[in-house]
Amino acid sequence: MNSSSSSSSSAQLKRLKPLYQHVVNNFLVVMAAPLAVAAIVNAVRVGPDELLRMARALRPVHVFLAAFVPAAAATLYLMLRPRPVYLVDYACFRTKPNCRVPFATFLEHAKLVTYVEGASIDERSVRFMTRLLERSGLGEETCLPPAHHFIPPYRNLEASRAEVEVVIFNAIDDLLAKTGISPAAIDILIVNCSLFAPIPSFTDMIINKYKMRSDIRNVHLSGMGCSAGLISVGLARNFLQVAPHGSHALVVSTETITPNYYVGKERAMLLPNCLFRMGGAAVLLSTSRAKARFRLSRVVRTLTGAQDSAYRCVFQEEDGEGHRGINLSKDLMTIAGDSLKANITAIGPLVLPASEQLLFALSFIARRVLNRRVKPYLPDFRMAFEHFCIHAGGRAVIDELQRSLGLSDEHVEASRMALHRFGNTSSSSVWYELAYIEAKGRMRPGDRVWMIGFGSGFKCNSAAWECISPARNADGPWAESICRYPVDIPEVLKH
Repeated sequence: MNSSSSSSSSAQLKRLKPLYQHVVNNFLVVMAAPLAVAAIVNAVRVGPDELLRMARALRPVHVFLAAFVPAAAATLYLMLRPRPVYLVDYACFRTKPNCRVPFATFLEHAKLVTYVEGASIDERSVRFMTRLLERSGLGEETCLPPAHHFIPPYRNLEASRAEVEVVIFNAIDDLLAKTGISPAAIDILIVNCSLFAPIPSFTDMIINKYKMRSDIRNVHLSGMGCSAGLISVGLARNFLQVAPHGSHALVVSTETITPNYYVGKERAMLLPNCLFRMGGAAVLLSTSRAKARFRLSRVVRTLTGAQDSAYRCVFQEEDGEGHRGINLSKDLMTIAGDSLKANITAIGPLVLPASEQLLFALSFIARRVLNRRVKPYLPDFRMAFEHFCIHAGGRAVIDELQRSLGLSDEHVEASRMALHRFGNTSSSSVWYELAYIEAKGRMRPGDRVWMIGFGSGFKCNSAAWECISPARNADGPWAESICRYPVDIPEVLKH
């Protein structure tokens, strides 16, 4: 009886929730409508002659203030509000078939590396990587740079620069072709690559290649991890808001794989070998709405690096034998979850409707005042966004965010498929996911997109976009494969 009564109450609450949301989210309209009706009824009752007499009785100064104060307030608001920033278009690096690394090739390569002088990868390490790949969620078409197809892999400066030029020049060429903009019209250039920072910098390479202006503002971000792409977007927004109206900012996000193949046998440092793959994206931002495809609504950054455990959870170091790699802490998912909670707390009040904010506030008060064992209310971010681009850092990352945010399989489909097709492309992964959503024809004008990125430090960064004009076709990184997706990921890989 109790179980039946409980389920019946739950069903009634679910039916009432849409009414609650409608009333709270439209509170001003709900309150203003009766007041407006009452005012009209009162005006009709008084009559036009009496209203005209009352209007004539007003002093000129009162009429002036009634007109001037709202106009002055509106003008001041328009002058002081941040200048809107728009996404003109974006392009992702299109991987080449000759760089493809099927599982069998990757594992055979790893076995052969065990015999290379100086390497300490052993058969046990190869078996460990085999299990990782089987559970990774990656497919058979992910790509590694040409230098990693040699035995031993080339990890020198020349090969690293060659990978950079292939990836970022390919993405920029595609972007310039799509937008029709001249390199000379670009006012701001921001590039992020965490693990490779040569001299001259990436921005200098691009300026030299495309013969850009001598007064272009340029920044190269390094060491910021996989969330650096959204940091770059936020930095470009800040530059654009103080630049002349109509200025353009080019943001390039990538990671260089060539110099970072780990040849040791520390398990915590072998995971990046299995997950990270070639990739990059070029994004054009502007303060002009002309030809814009998205409007940037919010950029929210949260950093937990003051905590030692968070600071060291993704750490570049050398193992006991001197082999350099990225050490991923076993507490990574816990730290990522805490970072996500902090980011949700920051972005929630900015994007959630009033109904969700009210429920969250009531839950918070109940936990503090009544009982800490009261289950916290998780806001329904599906009411704030139609699409989610979660950094494809790995199967576990996507699983955890899907569970934490209460998302459906369709909401995380873009992230899973990007991981399957391209692997973890670091800071550019969210752009491959956005391209997937558009290639599938799911984007509509007015749709809202939430990009979430995680990175070393430890950081969780968010960017919220509103669609103005969806892509007209799938001519992008998914052009040759979108017809095959989504693919079924076996349950053993998902769990």
